[in-house]
Amino acid sequence: MKKLLIIFTLALHTGCAQKGPLYTKAIEFLPGERLAELKTSTLKEVSDLAASVNNPGMLWAHNDSGNGADVYLVDKNLKIQLTCKLKNADNRDWEDMAVGPGPDPDKTYIYMGDIGDNNARYPYKYIYRFEEPVLKPGEEELEITAFDTICFQLPDRKKDTETLFIDPQSRDLYIVSKREKPVVLYTLRYPYSTSDTLTAESVMTLPLKEIVAGDFSADGKNILLKNYEHIYWWAVPEYKPVTAIFQEQPKEVPYKEEYQGESIAWARDGSGFYTISEKGGGEKSYLYFYKRKSR
Repeated sequence: MKKLLIIFTLALHTGCAQKGPLYTKAIEFLPGERLAELKTSTLKEVSDLAASVNNPGMLWAHNDSGNGADVYLVDKNLKIQLTCKLKNADNRDWEDMAVGPGPDPDKTYIYMGDIGDNNARYPYKYIYRFEEPVLKPGEEELEITAFDTICFQLPDRKKDTETLFIDPQSRDLYIVSKREKPVVLYTLRYPYSTSDTLTAESVMTLPLKEIVAGDFSADGKNILLKNYEHIYWWAVPEYKPVTAIFQEQPKEVPYKEEYQGESIAWARDGSGFYTISEKGGGEKSYLYFYKRKSR
């Protein structure tokens, strides 16, 4: 009987482990507040969000593969205020974006990640970098002709990646794989060439699966990663490099699962974060805000 009990206990723990790691629940965030319903048909497959620096209180958004090479500035009612069209760029599989520093320390840049690859077919991935626009009165559409293209490959094999974020101090770019467990964290160290094909550096693995979005807070103290069912949060009291932050144990933010939820973005002031789902499957899509309790 004792042997059977031991075997059962081991089997139970093994079964639980297959569902993914269990982390301490984060009590530092309030439940997600529904801010607005996505009603515009233009944003029909939102694959990510990023909080704007030059347009306070607004968010950048984009569609997934098969759509135009367009980046949209939206307000918190999900009304499109500005459409930015990248001239002669393709949206092969735009999956994530980041807003952060770049070559000119006095400017802010948008990094648009054409990094998805559902069937692991493509040897190269692309990140389009351009100066973050400022919304001007009466302007509804802007053609982006000046942008850099960062072309890179992974060091191991072709694979799907759907997460991109930038270290706000070092300006290093980070990419996370999706369709494996553990997932792999890759980096492109700054300064990255915009004329040569780069090879990303594999820096560590994380005991997670199906990571579809991530963001590094503007103060360099918080990282969020999400999959379809969970949101993981790493927090440190002072800025640390990404790999040092990931050495810490994350907490899991209570999350109301969204249909094909592939977007997450810190508010610029660190007061919380936003999520939104792709529109589809007969489900409605909403912008949520998870407010962080007083620090």
